[in-house]
Amino acid sequence: MAIIITDECINCGACEPECPNTAIYEGADDWRYKDGTSLTGTVVLTNGTEVDADEAQEPVSDEYYYIVPDKCTECKGFHDEPQCAAVCPVDCCVPDDDHVETEEALLAKQRFMHPE
Repeated sequence: MAIIITDECINCGACEPECPNTAIYEGADDWRYKDGTSLTGTVVLTNGTEVDADEAQEPVSDEYYYIVPDKCTECKGFHDEPQCAAVCPVDCCVPDDDHVETEEALLAKQRFMHPE
């Protein structure tokens, strides 16, 4: 499953540089699928959705840092644990029950965004 940042976030920004997928953005900032990945142009995501990786997407939150579920792999393929949760001083990076994925699905998403 993806990780979510709760409204307890103090906007310290410690999590953002730790994300190997560049899935974490400051509140109100637009995001792109291409940010920090190998994705470019029109792509079909591992969930079957077709997107333009270069196109700016609406922020998930206007108030505090947020994680894009389609880009979050819980750091699978990079680290043993989610790095955002490891560095968060207020423990507001928690599993997102609305975006549950198997380890295999998370690893497939990681390989899709970062092919070797």
